[in-house]
Amino acid sequence: MELILGTFTSSAASVSPRSLIISKSQKNPTADSEVLPWKSQKLLRPTEKTGSLASPCRVNKVYYHKNASRKKKFDLQPVWRFNKRFTFQQCSKSLSKLSAKFNERFLLSFCRVVCGVMLAVTLSAAVSKSPSWALSEENLLFLEAWRTIDRAYVDKTFNGHSWFRYRENALRNEPMTTREETYAAIRKMISTLDDPFTRFLEPEKFKNLRSGTQSSLTGVGLSIGYPTGKDGLSSGLVVISAAPGGPAYRAGISPGDLILAIDDKSTESMTIYDAAENLQRERVSLNPVKSKICKTPGMGEDGARVGYIKLTSFNQNASGAVKEAIETLRKDNVSAFVLDLRDNSGGLFPEGIEIAKIWLDKGVIVYICDSRGVRDIYDTDGSNAVAASEPLVVLVNKGTASASEILAGALKDNKRATLFGEQTFGKGKIQSVFELSDGSGLAVTVARYETPAHTDIDKIGIIPDYRLPASFPRDDESFCGCLQDPVSACYLDKVKLFAR
Repeated sequence: MELILGTFTSSAASVSPRSLIISKSQKNPTADSEVLPWKSQKLLRPTEKTGSLASPCRVNKVYYHKNASRKKKFDLQPVWRFNKRFTFQQCSKSLSKLSAKFNERFLLSFCRVVCGVMLAVTLSAAVSKSPSWALSEENLLFLEAWRTIDRAYVDKTFNGHSWFRYRENALRNEPMTTREETYAAIRKMISTLDDPFTRFLEPEKFKNLRSGTQSSLTGVGLSIGYPTGKDGLSSGLVVISAAPGGPAYRAGISPGDLILAIDDKSTESMTIYDAAENLQRERVSLNPVKSKICKTPGMGEDGARVGYIKLTSFNQNASGAVKEAIETLRKDNVSAFVLDLRDNSGGLFPEGIEIAKIWLDKGVIVYICDSRGVRDIYDTDGSNAVAASEPLVVLVNKGTASASEILAGALKDNKRATLFGEQTFGKGKIQSVFELSDGSGLAVTVARYETPAHTDIDKIGIIPDYRLPASFPRDDESFCGCLQDPVSACYLDKVKLFAR
């Protein structure tokens, strides 16, 4: 049955009807038979100009079936005739009766419709929540990976994809009868994000990745990444840094070198994890810190010693090793420090934060941001400071990346240190590693970071305050000579070096 309730707007001369339509279905309507006229009601309406009510209106006849249980449809199509002499007092009683009947009928019909709709929605929701198929063990692993990315990934638009719809479509359409098929489905899902740093790792690759944050790893001592586009490169793999003393370092491989092939396999479409697996050679020690004292003439008895600290990675031993190096150098009465972050491709984010606290008495270290803006702030109140007062110089190059850039940016923006070298790599995104139930894992981009001055360094890098001489040595063994010999091509004036 269809009920049409008339609501009207008027002008000085005419009124245009609008309708509120509420429908309720009727079972098996029969063909029209004998019809009789429905009793019509008189409707009253105030005019706009005078505030009085219009005269009783003529309502078109409305018909119904002789069988009262099959009432068809009635229609209100009024023809208004205005009478300025018709007053409110003359028809208030009639209007009250009409209003009461109207409200009673409307509320009854409205409640029936609302209850019907609510029942339909409830039944629909119950049906939709019922699984249409049984989830297999492979499906559950896929859902575990999907859920991890759903919760952790930095871009909540998921590169413009409906993440929930993708899940449903994949469960229906992607083959997941074997573990390899499930892995392929997970990799296909991640590829829609178009993020080279968010990757799926089979159990063995996941184990290798985690080993890189320990005290040693097996390989050639290279940190590799994807081109950032600064050098016009968009494919292949690029060297971020070579671990000092490792096979790659001894072979003369430098930051920025492009890896074209590994064992005759092109790297054009190779992932960094596949490359790391193919580069397994020998065990490389990752002692993250080397330190030494540089004796410099001409600075007086108290200022004749500079403490040099080379930090090669941010593994789980890094912050403790830096503290130990500072304490050892202080015993030899150093008056200033040089922190060398060249060719340091990063590592554990928390270690970068802890090392920044060593050098800062207070201030913001880094802002963690997602697609909605600043999500978290890492700062320090100075309670963990170990060396917050001595002059400090930080050396950087294009092999300085990730956690190294966080540290360098924090020391620069807080005016704690002067940066020397070249523009850094520009890896401004943070990945977290998640282990799945079968031993495989996910490396997921969870955030991007900004320096204390709100500089987003992704694909741009940090620009140092001063450049180093082109002949400045990369190794720590030759560093002191550049502070001692004024005629050396790499000589650095000590006064300018430590001037703030």
